[in-house]
Amino acid sequence: MPQFLVAIHHPDDFEPSSEGPEVRREISALNEEMIAAGVRKFAGGLHAARRAKSVRKGADGKPHITDGPYLEAKEHVGGFWILECANLDEALAWGQKAVIACRAPVEVREFH
Repeated sequence: MPQFLVAIHHPDDFEPSSEGPEVRREISALNEEMIAAGVRKFAGGLHAARRAKSVRKGADGKPHITDGPYLEAKEHVGGFWILECANLDEALAWGQKAVIACRAPVEVREFH
């Protein structure tokens, strides 16, 4: 069965502690629904992009570590689910629920 990434996008200055109890309850309820449906394989939240480290191959051929996200952007992935769904339509249905629960845009992408 295909697996899909459902990624939550937050603004660069998003602070998880700013989410109220209602949002946390709705996200928990969505997680419980995903587990009950047998589609959720993994879920995780990420720290702010400003805390990221990037690793790139330098001109000298060696890896170099720098502070910050790989891409400079106004939005970053703040969390995600790995879902096992019958097809893209089913994954998009879960993505629509995620948009409502998280109050943030999501991206749905199938794994190779």
